[in-house]
Amino acid sequence: MKTDSFALRHIGPRETDLQHMLKTIGVDSIERLVYETLPDDIRLKAPLALDPAMTEYEYSNHIAQLGSKNKMFQSYIGLGYNQAIVPAVIQRNIFENPGWYTAYTPYQAEIAQGRLEAILNFQTMVVELTGMEIANASLLDEATAAAEAMALLFDVRTRDQKKNNINKFFVSEEILPQTLSVLETRSTPIGIELVVGNHEAFDFSSDFFGAILQYPGKYGQVNDYTSFIAKAAANEIKVAVAADILSLTKLTPPGEMGAAVVVGTTQRFGIPLGYGGPHAAYFATKDEYKRSMPGRIIGVTVDTNGNRALRMALQTREQHIKRDKATSNICTAQVLLSVMAGMYAVYHGPKGLQYIANKVHALAATLSNELEKLGLQQTNTAFFDTIVIKADAKKVRTIAEQNEVNFYYIDNNTVSISLNETTSIADINKIVSIFASANGKQATTIETLPEANHFPEDLNRTSSFLQHDVFNQYHSESAMMRYIKMLERKDLSLNHSMISLGSCTMKLNAAAEMLPLSNALWNNIHPFAPLDQAQGYQEMLSKLEQQLNVITGFAGTTLQPNSGAQGEYAGLMVIRAYHQSRGDHHRNIALIPSSAHGTNPASAAMAGMKVIVTKTLENGNIDVEDLRQKAIEHKDDLSCLMVTYPSTHGVFESAIIEITRIIHENGGQVYMDGANMNAQVGLTNPATIGADVCHLNLHKTFAIPHGGGGPGVGPICVAEHLVPFLPSNPVIPTGGSNAITGISAAPWGSALVCLISYGYITMLGADGLKEATEHAILNANYIKEKLNGHYDTLYSGEMGRAAHEMILECRPFKQKGIEVTDIAKRLMDYGFHAPTVSFPVAGTLMIEPTESENLEELDRFCDAMISIRKEIEAATIEDSNNVLKNSPHTLAMLTAETWDFPYSREQAAFPLDYIAENKFWPTVRRADDAYGDRNLVCSCAPIEAYMES
Repeated sequence: MKTDSFALRHIGPRETDLQHMLKTIGVDSIERLVYETLPDDIRLKAPLALDPAMTEYEYSNHIAQLGSKNKMFQSYIGLGYNQAIVPAVIQRNIFENPGWYTAYTPYQAEIAQGRLEAILNFQTMVVELTGMEIANASLLDEATAAAEAMALLFDVRTRDQKKNNINKFFVSEEILPQTLSVLETRSTPIGIELVVGNHEAFDFSSDFFGAILQYPGKYGQVNDYTSFIAKAAANEIKVAVAADILSLTKLTPPGEMGAAVVVGTTQRFGIPLGYGGPHAAYFATKDEYKRSMPGRIIGVTVDTNGNRALRMALQTREQHIKRDKATSNICTAQVLLSVMAGMYAVYHGPKGLQYIANKVHALAATLSNELEKLGLQQTNTAFFDTIVIKADAKKVRTIAEQNEVNFYYIDNNTVSISLNETTSIADINKIVSIFASANGKQATTIETLPEANHFPEDLNRTSSFLQHDVFNQYHSESAMMRYIKMLERKDLSLNHSMISLGSCTMKLNAAAEMLPLSNALWNNIHPFAPLDQAQGYQEMLSKLEQQLNVITGFAGTTLQPNSGAQGEYAGLMVIRAYHQSRGDHHRNIALIPSSAHGTNPASAAMAGMKVIVTKTLENGNIDVEDLRQKAIEHKDDLSCLMVTYPSTHGVFESAIIEITRIIHENGGQVYMDGANMNAQVGLTNPATIGADVCHLNLHKTFAIPHGGGGPGVGPICVAEHLVPFLPSNPVIPTGGSNAITGISAAPWGSALVCLISYGYITMLGADGLKEATEHAILNANYIKEKLNGHYDTLYSGEMGRAAHEMILECRPFKQKGIEVTDIAKRLMDYGFHAPTVSFPVAGTLMIEPTESENLEELDRFCDAMISIRKEIEAATIEDSNNVLKNSPHTLAMLTAETWDFPYSREQAAFPLDYIAENKFWPTVRRADDAYGDRNLVCSCAPIEAYMES
């Protein structure tokens, strides 16, 4: 046994288990199983051309050596990114804790109450700091949040008949450059005309539906937007404001100025820079726009017993329900990071946040005064944390970099300096000495920070915020540690049991992959730092792109998209740019099979495409003849096909090469959704099946943890003819020779967590990656056969095999009065998170065990499913008072004096022997979604505030 093999540790089944598993499946080898699963004409003919696998120890040394190539400068670049202090209690107990970072999106509310409370804290923090009425559970970054604000205002304009056909959107020239780039990307395909200009010269009588302002501006100028917003409202123009969240503890919040939407980033609330991400954006708006709001919303409701419970609210807005009519294609928020930012506010409380903001402002004011004493001009008439100095930028830069300091150089004569929570008096003395040296002056030493207020009196915040108990009682580390642990205990994560979610690939997030994220050499680099200061990052990211090229068979990769949905959108925008470069501006038809992910049609609509749905056969495969007919019918306007492979039904369709050929023959491109890539790596690839572009979910196949609903990374890999169109960034140029504008804010998206996928691939190597894929297929087919006779598998391949996942038929159980939801809730009593419920087929369960689960865990899960099947058999449609309908069972129920159920307490809580060893208790009974949506409360409030009498 090679104990230093990473594959040995990552892959669950032991060598000694294989014969038993293969015998259960009915094959004599894994090779035979793969042969029966995968069409022979798409098999790779040679191993992946990757470097030999490293051991964990070798990788640890390698990544440390690579990290040492990153230079640790003090960065005062700003532009929406600031060095921040991650409180150690949050770093150790959340950021580095698999109880938090391996959780799934909280669709199963009863076993996610801790995380839901943490996100509710985040929403409350955002609502109160912005002065708005409702906030969501986070978005991907500030730039994409701003684009979502624009889209919301464009959507709600139709409520006003006068604005129905108006498409102009004003963008203040004070907007962050990366935000403008993403706004340009998102506006064009849906017919929005951007007009960039000075807000003070704005013509309110012109035909605009909305506007966006930056507060403070990109270089720190604080403007009072009260009159602008009032004049806009008088002309029926709705205004969004992108606001620095720390400044809102001192400045009048945009909500009090009349803003319709407020967006921004919470990165400076205890989130590492990470060379650009992941960071949690925030999005707040008015209650009247809640059904147009993008992303997820956590709401308060009651459970079966009338007790307070939390759950995801208003899910009917989401893409998995509304598809191309969805409010956005957001399938990944930044939950782990929003939890950290919310906990930062919990730990510091309102007074602590004010203290930090006052210190930062005092530092900026003192620095401004000292530089003016040197004879330098500071041009911001009002500011919070950023000042602008007139100086010889070349001279300043040379001396600054000698002193390991970064500023932002606006032009040859203008330097911007953004201070932050980590800045000290010693740091501003160093800054003063740099400018003094550049100007041949003698610097004086600063010893104290006088109180300061360098913005108009009218902009002083007077309203209170964060008065709820949760922000005022956990300010000691022991109290905070216990609060975090209390919430963690309410959540079921991968550190407790398998999460067998089909299409979501909840595999091991190995500690060796995760450890570098806590290293300051990796997590404290500004995304706009000069490239020569980020050589470690550049080597790692370049190597990861190369690895992904090899794995997919493609020629180029961009890591910029920071979710799977963003990857879909990026792929479609690259296809759009390719067609336009050839003069085919009219190609706007996207063919999408009816079985596709809900994000596919939502992304196509965002990319300005018209969705044509193609039929699916009874066996779950694409109806090739229907596809051919529609491709020929629309050949003059065909843009692309969006196809998931293996299919969403967990099958390798043998006609895939014919399908891609049909599209190419009719002038289209093939976009492959990479959600199911865990069944391809090392066995086949998107290039081999004939695709032109695919996105990859690094937070699925390539081991980045889900974090309760984010971070995500969704890079796209493309064929050679699409490489020129890969996206760029306005501050640090990236992408192809004919690049589209930005997809997300940072040049390389959520670069920090790309380390995880780099480690995964580097430590597995070609053989380990292939072995992982084979074992994913093995584990899925083992479960399929173990459950055979108890549950029917809805779809199988031509030789009766599943790929890496399968769909179990549960609709016949309705004859017993049992819904698929009852099975999902009952699984909680057995200590398991439910598989994917009612997707892609209503009334079914989609199961994906991944390669990381060992035989014992697979057997425990199968035993639970078989036991539940027996409980279903005992149920009757006349009597709903049964163990399934009453699940999940809480500790409070089991320990109550009275027990009014026709089954024993033991059957309710301990139906199988293994459960007693490691019992997980759901903390609430079934959450009432309908009640919560009728009585929508999305911030911290006492139960009396919303309970019906």
